[in-house]
Order: sequence, then C-alpha cells, then structure tokens
Amino acid sequence: MTDLPDSLAAARPPRNQWWDVWDQFRSHKGALIGSVILALTLFSVLAGPWLWGVDPTFINIRMRDQPPSLAHPLGTDQLGRDMLARLFAGGQITIAVGMTAMALSILLGTLIGVLAGYFRRIDGPLMRLTDLFLALPLLPLLLLMVMLFREPLVGSFGPEGGIFALIVVAIGVTSWMQTARIVRGDVLALKEREFVLASRSIGTPARRMILRHILPNVMSPIMVSATLGVANAVITESALSFLGLGFPPDFPTWGRLLNDGLAYINLSPERVIWPAIALSALVLSINYIGDGLRDALDPRIRGR
Repeated sequence: MTDLPDSLAAARPPRNQWWDVWDQFRSHKGALIGSVILALTLFSVLAGPWLWGVDPTFINIRMRDQPPSLAHPLGTDQLGRDMLARLFAGGQITIAVGMTAMALSILLGTLIGVLAGYFRRIDGPLMRLTDLFLALPLLPLLLLMVMLFREPLVGSFGPEGGIFALIVVAIGVTSWMQTARIVRGDVLALKEREFVLASRSIGTPARRMILRHILPNVMSPIMVSATLGVANAVITESALSFLGLGFPPDFPTWGRLLNDGLAYINLSPERVIWPAIALSALVLSINYIGDGLRDALDPRIRGR
C-alpha cells in the first residue's frame, strides 16, 4: 500500500488527545480490571435492590441467624433481616457518602490551592492553614466532630439526613489538604507559562484568567485526587461506622454491617466476610483506576 500524499496527510484532522489518554489508560491492566470491578459493584448496588426485591429493614425473628440458603443467599442477621438486601442497601449509602464527601473535599482543596497559588498575598496564610489541618490527628478530630454535632444535626434533619450530612462534612473538611498542595504547585508553575503571561499583559481579569487558563490546565491532578478521594472517604466512613459512631444500627452501611457481624464472627463468619470483600473490592478498584488515570493524564508518561 502506498503512502498518502503529503497534501492529504496535512489535511487529515489532528488526533484528539483524549484518544491518547484512553490508549494509555487501557494499557494499564490494573486500571482496566478495576474499572470492570467498579462497574459490576455499581451495577449490583444500584440494580440489586430492584432485582432482589427484599426489604432490608424487614424483621422476622423466626428466621434470625439463618445460614446461607436459596431463600437468603447470604443468610440473615440476629433480627432475621436478609443480609443480601442489607448489603445492597449498605453499598448505596457507602458509595453516596464517598462520592459526596469527595466532591466537598475536591471543591475545598481546589479553591484553596488555586487561591494560594495565584494570589501571593494569601499564599502564606492559606498554606499555614493547610499545615495546621495536616498536623491535626484525623481520627480524634472526626470523633470530636461527631460527638459535638451529632445531636443538633439529628434534631434538625432526622437520624438519616443528619448523620449523612455530619459524616460527609466531617470527611470533606478533613481531607482537602493533599489536593490543595498539589493544585497550588501546578498553579505556581502555570503562572510563569507564556500563554498566562500574555493573557495577563492584555489586562485579563484574575477571575477570567483562573477560569479559562488555570483551572483547565490543572484538571488532571484534580481528577486523580477525586478518584483516590472516593476510596479514602469510603474507608473513613466505614471506620466510623465500625466504631459505632456513624449511621444508626437500622441504617446499614458496609462498615455498620462489619460492626454488627463482629459479635457473631465465630457462628456466622460470612456476616463479616461479605461486607469486607465488598469494601476491599471497591477501594482496590478505585485505587487502580486512580493509578491508571495518573499515568494516562501525565504527558511525560503517555505514549511509553
């Protein structure tokens, strides 16, 4: 086959850079496997309650502590509630908490990082604030926030809404620091690039400069931080629920299921095994996807 003439080759539209990102991402086997596991997990959690059709809060004392069977594939708990239905319902809550807390964390981290990197006057105070949050012990701070604000929020928004808001805000305001540091470093480098200097020389306002030139060029680390932030939020929520400081006992999350099943681990180990497998699969898949995105979005690695 002969080569195309130079005129036709020159007329061919340039290859979209997102195809290069996809090519690099799919070359990462761990990221592809993680994507498949995450897709299956999300499908199971979202479609499972509709397909299974069992109420996760239905109590049947006569069927308590039943082993796995055709009627109850994962058995029942000490109150006769179906464990498969509770696993599906708990997955929805756990993933919702992880996504919402990640969004809050990324919003705070990006805002503080961009402001600190672009405006030199507030760089010092914002970075000292970041250092202060980094120096605080995370778990005691979370426990303190839960103890102080649990009752007022439950009284205002109800048990489910109040605890959900409390857990999301507590995780979000204690996990933005790494994103802020990464974004700040990228903004400091972008400020010295030619296109930013040229835009500034013609009098472009700071708000427009940030929205049109700075933010689009720091989206890669923000996307990676967002991916890994979901895993961190899921682990933190599960730890709080496992300690009994998260959602109420009748509001299942995977951490709460672990806490409830711990007392029955000798009699019914599957009550601990299945939530633990679900949590591990979710966190590992998200971490592998984050690794793949980091490699795919880094132009220094892309194409190797």
